[in-house]
Amino acid sequence: MTRRFHAVLFDLDGTLADTAPDLAHALNRTLEHFGRPTLPFEEIRPVVSHGGIALIRRGFGMQPEEEGFEERRLFLLDVYLKNICTHTRLFPGMDTVLEQLCAIAIPWGIVTNKPAWLTDPLMAALPMPCGTQVVISGDTLPQRKPHPAPLLHAAEKLNVDPEHCLYVGDAQRDIQAGRAAGMATACALFGYLQKQDRPDQWQADYSLHKPEDILGLLAA
Repeated sequence: MTRRFHAVLFDLDGTLADTAPDLAHALNRTLEHFGRPTLPFEEIRPVVSHGGIALIRRGFGMQPEEEGFEERRLFLLDVYLKNICTHTRLFPGMDTVLEQLCAIAIPWGIVTNKPAWLTDPLMAALPMPCGTQVVISGDTLPQRKPHPAPLLHAAEKLNVDPEHCLYVGDAQRDIQAGRAAGMATACALFGYLQKQDRPDQWQADYSLHKPEDILGLLAA
C-alpha cells in the first residue's frame, strides 16, 4: 500500500480538541466579573478558534486599542488557565484517528496559534491515545499562521517534506498557511466555523465532516 501522506499536522482548538466549553466558561466568568450579562454557549463557540482577543470583542463589543480591553483579556486567560482541561476533550472520533496514525507509524503533530504557556499545560492534561511528535505554538517562532513558517518548522522537526504532509484546521488561516507551505490541506467542518465563513471558498484540498474522514485520506 502506498502512503499518500507521511505526516499529519493538526490545529488545536476546534480541530484536534473541543476547547470551547472551557473557553466559554472563561469568557462568561470575565463578563460576570466586569458586570456584564453572560452569553449562551452557542454564541461563544464559533469565536473560540480566534483566541482571547476575539472572545473579548464578542463579549464586550470592545476593540483591542480601547481602555480596559487588555485587563479583560488577561482576566479571561487567567480563568482559562486555571480551568484549561475541565471540560475539554478530543473531538469524538479523534482518538481513533490518532490510534491509527500511531499504529501505522505516521507521525502527527500540532501547529497552533495558542501560546505555549497555554498549549503545553493543555496538551499535558488532555488524555491522548498516543503521543505527538511535535508541538508548534503561536510563539514558537516570530511568525504565526497564516504564515507558513510554523508548518514548515513542524515538517522539518518531523523530517518530512511539506508536500508529504496533511494539515487539518477549522479556520481560513489554517488553510492559507497549509497551502503556502506546500502541504495538502483539510478543512475540519466539525470545528468552530462562524456564520460568515465560506469554507468552500478557502481552496482546501479536502473537507472533513468528522475526524474519522481523515482515515480515508491516509492511503492511496
